[in-house]
Amino acid sequence: MKTKTTAILGAAALALIAGAASAGDLACLITKNNTNPFFVKMKEGAEAAATAAGLDFQAYAGEKDGDAAPQITAIENCVAAGAKGILITPSNDSVGPALKAARAAGILVIALDTPLADGEAQDITFATDNFEAGLLIGKWAAATMGDTSGAKIAMLDINKDNISVDVARDTGFLVGFGIEVPDLTVMGSETDARVIGHESSDANPEGGLRAMETLLAKDPDINVIYTINEPAAEGAFQAMKNAGKEAQAIIVSVDGGCPGVASVKSGVIGATSQQYPLKMAGLGIDAIAAFAKDGTKPAVTEGLSFYNTGVNLVTDKPAEGVPSIDTTEGTALCWG
Repeated sequence: MKTKTTAILGAAALALIAGAASAGDLACLITKNNTNPFFVKMKEGAEAAATAAGLDFQAYAGEKDGDAAPQITAIENCVAAGAKGILITPSNDSVGPALKAARAAGILVIALDTPLADGEAQDITFATDNFEAGLLIGKWAAATMGDTSGAKIAMLDINKDNISVDVARDTGFLVGFGIEVPDLTVMGSETDARVIGHESSDANPEGGLRAMETLLAKDPDINVIYTINEPAAEGAFQAMKNAGKEAQAIIVSVDGGCPGVASVKSGVIGATSQQYPLKMAGLGIDAIAAFAKDGTKPAVTEGLSFYNTGVNLVTDKPAEGVPSIDTTEGTALCWG
């Protein structure tokens, strides 16, 4: 198997590798960045599965969440290289036309973790039920708090682009916490005064720190912090610690990576919803291999619009009525 991995730095850099793919059966993976441990693990899973399936493999990674232009260039390069299939965690919906063009060229397109709004932009999505992931941490936070009438909630999202995964986790958390959300398709439609505000974290520690500082300036008594992922939670905790308020708030998150589970065990994060990117990537590669062999396409999970790869709440402080696993089991499962 030939393997090619590159960070997406721009069209010029990608053009240099466009001709490097094998003329055989090629699978491409395009992630949002190559620094988030979630995407690092996803790449490991895809590469291992491609080796096992005898597929050639190319991996591309953008610089940050929300930057679609490099992903579009990567899609075009995969099409030019004759890929049989593309796995992608789309930065936003603007990659849709390029993916539709890839499908028109006979390429199987599988979205991982983040479905696109245009159903024609992907053949299928392999993902966590991200609304369920948010719902679990919302229910846990409410049950842990008990009387939620005095809640002051900080919402640390990815950005303001209403990316599907961002919306699903955000609104799922609020519904789980018991807050009315009039429009589940956008963030911020709620009018409940307990929500202090939504800030963009860029899904990384620096952004989480910045977003939390902004919200603390708005209300220094915040006592519940929702974070889109564990890197953002790290930054949020650091902001609380810098303000001498690290024991003031419950922090919840989504991802369930090994570092995130360790943060739950140490008490930095109260609970996190665990995803399984190795499973997403492995199943995606297997689907590409089947498609390359005889044109077979994967099917969605019954009753859903995507293939559900599962989610578990990880916490060492279980709450009545909210199913969970502890950090020992979470560590054994982390990102499997």
